[in-house]
Amino acid sequence: MKLKQPILKTLFILLLISSCNKKEEQAPWTDLIMKEDLDNWNIKGGTATYKNENGTIIGTTAANTPNTFLCTNKNYTDFILELDFKVDPVMNSGIQIRSNSLPYYRDGMVHGYQVEIDPSKRAWSGGIYDEKRRLWLNPLKENTAAQKAFKQNEWNHYRIEAIGDTIKTWINGVPAAHLIDDKTSEGFIGLQVHGIGKHKDRLGKQTMWKNIKILTTDFEKYSKKSPLKPIITKNKLTYQEKRSGWKMLWDGKTTNGWRGAKLDMFPEKGWSIENGELIVADTGGAESTAGGDIVTTKEYSNFELKVDFKLTPGANSGIKYYVDTELNKGPGSSIGLEYQILDDALHPDAKLGSHEGSRTVCSLYDLIKADPIKRLKPIGEWNTAYIKSINNHVEHWVNDVKVLEYERGSDEFLKLVSESKYAKWPNFGLLEKGQILLQDHGDKVSFRNIKVKVPKPKKKK
Repeated sequence: MKLKQPILKTLFILLLISSCNKKEEQAPWTDLIMKEDLDNWNIKGGTATYKNENGTIIGTTAANTPNTFLCTNKNYTDFILELDFKVDPVMNSGIQIRSNSLPYYRDGMVHGYQVEIDPSKRAWSGGIYDEKRRLWLNPLKENTAAQKAFKQNEWNHYRIEAIGDTIKTWINGVPAAHLIDDKTSEGFIGLQVHGIGKHKDRLGKQTMWKNIKILTTDFEKYSKKSPLKPIITKNKLTYQEKRSGWKMLWDGKTTNGWRGAKLDMFPEKGWSIENGELIVADTGGAESTAGGDIVTTKEYSNFELKVDFKLTPGANSGIKYYVDTELNKGPGSSIGLEYQILDDALHPDAKLGSHEGSRTVCSLYDLIKADPIKRLKPIGEWNTAYIKSINNHVEHWVNDVKVLEYERGSDEFLKLVSESKYAKWPNFGLLEKGQILLQDHGDKVSFRNIKVKVPKPKKKK
């Protein structure tokens, strides 16, 4: 019997679908919901309740509690995750991935990437939020197809791929988010029951999850391409940073906005720009003898500053602020308050200083020792320095944890200066405004994601 062309076409499509389904079935998935228990999970954060009913995890809101998370006992790095969820229309929830709860970070608060569950009119389900850190990274503001894909009061399906520095999401088969960001590479998976605050009408509301499965191998075979243009955070402002007034202090490509501390232009040697990194060369470890320090062309008074830095073994450098390049025209570095950057284990400077420990990494150089319990990533990996100076109150942070604070001009500050190498410089550290400096100390150190925020002046009444 000769089959007609439309029938042949239909049979071919059915065979293709069957083949794809068979391939998917053969993928080495691991189920994360086992039997009728939650033995592979633990609760962090608040006191909302979770139970497993026939393979469906049901989370129920509770009064007087912050966000609660049901978290995997196991941490994951690269993976493909699929699951189904249903959320009450008045609630908000999310899937934590590569997340952590660390005693030194806000008393163990859960933080990390969250794939949003958002049944509100905004409909950003599938977007990527950074819980208790940078907030929105990949909202769905421009992705109307994904916004429309969410089904109210029904089960929805997520596919989440976290491979290397790339996170991709789909909601009900529709591409939702595509993020390239390398802040965190490992952590647990968590199911969020959002706190209800003063909304008593939300007490007892439920969010449900089922069919949670994970793939941790064969990504080349099973990963899917996303048609979305990725949101890249390297040397870019995040959605939230733009909204809150941050500006890029270095564009990641050129020397615009910077010059040599003792030059009218950017140094012709000793510094390079490679792969979005601003790199000071290894020239033997001497202070400011090769390319020399570089400074911003603008001056800053009140400010917040963020800089990612990466050390090589034994390296020394620094981030200075309230710098006046006219103060020291001779040999050595320009003068200013300094956030020390150092390999404490290998560089001898860590054991020196006018005040014990004041030349260790993150310290206020030669003046104030940073908290010795500093959670730095290993040499060769990126760390984030944050300096905040508002109305003479100054704070040093590293990787989102504060390590010291002081008051410029206070009696205690002036005493420390008088006992330091800076005693010979009149009014050291007291400038109303100054430049920001990256130091050339003759060791290879890399910088990126250099951002500044200047508070808006208060309107006079």
